[in-house]
Amino acid sequence: MRGREKGIEYDLGWRGRNNVMKIIITYTIICVFQAEVGRVNASIHEYMNDGFIPRFNSFFFHGGSEGLFASNPPPPPHQHPSSDDKSLHGKSFIRFESITFRRPKESASKQNAMQQRTGLVEAIVVEVKDRDKIGKTALHSSTICCTPELAKEGICKVGEVIISHDPDKPDWPKRIQTFFEGNNEEAKMVLRTIDINATGMYYLYFVICDPQLQDTILNGRTVWRNPDGYLPGKMAPLMTFFGLMSLAYLVLGLVWFIKFLKCWKDVIQLHYHITAVIGLGMTEMALWYFEYSNFNSTGKRPMGITTWAVTFSAVKKSVARVLILVVSMGYGVVRPTLAGITSKVLLLGVLFFMATQALELVQHLGNINDLNGKVQLFFVLPVVLLDAVFIFWIFSSLSKTLEKLQIRKSMIKLELYRKFTNSLAVAVLLSVIWIGYELYFNASDPLNEMWQRAWIIPAFWALLSYALLVVICILFAPSHNQTRYAYGEDTGDDTEEEESISLTSSGIKVGGGGDVATKLERKDRKPSVGGGLDHVVALSDDAVQEDKRE
Repeated sequence: MRGREKGIEYDLGWRGRNNVMKIIITYTIICVFQAEVGRVNASIHEYMNDGFIPRFNSFFFHGGSEGLFASNPPPPPHQHPSSDDKSLHGKSFIRFESITFRRPKESASKQNAMQQRTGLVEAIVVEVKDRDKIGKTALHSSTICCTPELAKEGICKVGEVIISHDPDKPDWPKRIQTFFEGNNEEAKMVLRTIDINATGMYYLYFVICDPQLQDTILNGRTVWRNPDGYLPGKMAPLMTFFGLMSLAYLVLGLVWFIKFLKCWKDVIQLHYHITAVIGLGMTEMALWYFEYSNFNSTGKRPMGITTWAVTFSAVKKSVARVLILVVSMGYGVVRPTLAGITSKVLLLGVLFFMATQALELVQHLGNINDLNGKVQLFFVLPVVLLDAVFIFWIFSSLSKTLEKLQIRKSMIKLELYRKFTNSLAVAVLLSVIWIGYELYFNASDPLNEMWQRAWIIPAFWALLSYALLVVICILFAPSHNQTRYAYGEDTGDDTEEEESISLTSSGIKVGGGGDVATKLERKDRKPSVGGGLDHVVALSDDAVQEDKRE
């Protein structure tokens, strides 16, 4: 692949580009496969041969947790929906479907076939604020299952989970019992739906108190639904947010496109890169809105749509960072090409894309909260380190660009880059503050009690990215006076003569007048040291004319 810009050639090489594409495609396929193998984080929680783990004097399995809003009050009789969706309209619930428990043959053979009930598994649904009503703590030890000593006190029944009911809500926490009959190896849980009439974070646990049943495995699924759909409560506001962000990108795209068309003869390569980022952002937000809408309707995250949304998100983040980096290097403004560092910039962008793609696939197609600390660090740390490299390289490049412009006394471009630097500094400062808040939020809320505010964490990053893109669009907007941005060759001294040249509909004017030959001769001639009064006046007049046109 050969390219030419401003008379300077660059060669990326077909072989190198193909190798990069092969790496990206292979890495994406591996990440998708790994995410598909894991359990999908959805409002329909499926259990496939899941086992129980010991906890205090019990064995339990975490069946899921969701933020659920209270059911809407029933509508008037004349406003009832059709019979097809009447049972779901405005209702919030947890429904147990096809739940089966299978114990080992050895355990079943030890049971007396004459006994009617030979084993018990309990499903416990509790609102997180009532978690202290499960089990009993005494003498620095915790007990989940009732013991003979506690049974003598009349607190509970032996072999059952200890539950202290709330006088105001005597039927909460919920307990659903499933018994093994005789020496049967399998026990089926009855179809059961629990209506949610209070907004809160709800947890589901399957608990066994009998040690002989500790090798029992669980199959089936539970369905969790909010009044307006299957989208989890902490994610529900994001669907509206992504819809609004799609419109925001559309408005920005329309404004940019109109400006682009009006000045299309004067656009530079940088403007095409900005256009690409706007298009990627618009597509990313639309895909996320469609993905959340589908999730809300079906209860599951469609792998195809989610993978596309994650991929566009990773591409957009990578391209946006590369755009900020090349702008900071003065690409198209101070230098016509990146020359030898093009491959380094592309490599950093590809590495960031791969790391971000892996992290977001795990977050959206799996559940990163279920991973241990080392595995989480494996996915998060590369993204953090590469982001740090971007930030360091960006500000290092900005420092060099500002120094060049100051030496050349390109005051218009210098002011432009100072505004850009200030905007980036504010963005980095806000990022650091928000990361601190995010760490505090996660550390102080391990059980997701503040789930109704969790959506603002990802929303902030989307807003910050959009705001920074708007700033870039404003500072580097297409203009008929392209000398404001475009690269110009040095004339041999520290002053860029192209900034004293004004482009008008009638042609090129320098200073206050004179014929074209004189003007071109004046441009090509190296000025004497000190410049002279006439030269200073000409520069001042042109600066005033340029300000008026801007």
